[in-house]
Amino acid sequence: MSAPRVSFEFFPPRSLEASFRLWDTVRALAPLRPTFVSVTYGAGGTTRKLTHEAVTTIGKNYGLNVAAHLTCVDASRAETLEIAQSYAEAGVTELVALRGDPPKGADRFTAHPEGFADACELIAALKETGQFTLRVGAYPDPHPEAKGDPLADVRWLARKFEAGADSAITQFFFEPDTFFRFRDRCAAAGISAPVIPGILPIENWTGVRKFALRCGTPVPAWLDEAFDKAGPEGQDALSRDLCIDLCRRLMAEGVEDLHFYTLNKPGLSRDICAALGVHPQGALEDVA
Repeated sequence: MSAPRVSFEFFPPRSLEASFRLWDTVRALAPLRPTFVSVTYGAGGTTRKLTHEAVTTIGKNYGLNVAAHLTCVDASRAETLEIAQSYAEAGVTELVALRGDPPKGADRFTAHPEGFADACELIAALKETGQFTLRVGAYPDPHPEAKGDPLADVRWLARKFEAGADSAITQFFFEPDTFFRFRDRCAAAGISAPVIPGILPIENWTGVRKFALRCGTPVPAWLDEAFDKAGPEGQDALSRDLCIDLCRRLMAEGVEDLHFYTLNKPGLSRDICAALGVHPQGALEDVA
């Protein structure tokens, strides 16, 4: 089984300490030569400027292919496309086009009066510019707004590809069968474009568990039991082994690309990649 192609997600820093952590993470993972790295938007578009700064700095100083997240939240169509154009002018050729989460305190997404109504409208407008490779989100477990319909997310993903998306990255999941079932439903719906599984190395089980429940990602009972038995001293080793096993089982069924949600902490992602045969390809040198 050959080594997978890997990519990594970072989030923009909001403090000096967080900035150091981001750059340490980029420097640690860049030698693995990811196919791309992505930089997120905060909920409600709260890190729009910070995301732009992080994207342009990573691309300029580290020579990586950076995909900037872009959402529909709290901006007009003109403002959103202006942001996209600023990325194009900075040499960014990939975007992760998303509807976006509602602003903090809001129960649901509400489109800006002059904005894009959903991700499909955003994708279509970006595709029309002819400037970007477009990646989108996918949900192997039902999105909280899917109301329990397992095919709703497949239909939405199909619409995103019809609008012009080139590939999709899934929300994280805990069991490989979750991805395989979703992949089968996509194939049955005629979706042939790449769908890349999103992998979340578990740095802290308590935090990840809370995040999963907020996202609507089911938490298997066996996982709770495993971390309870491991105790604080055994959680790091358990997290590493579980993630390696998840990735290997995905790869055994034909998955060739893995996207890691790093949370700006490189150690666990780097160790997992090493176990999968992804090794540094020479020391990283800043290109600026």
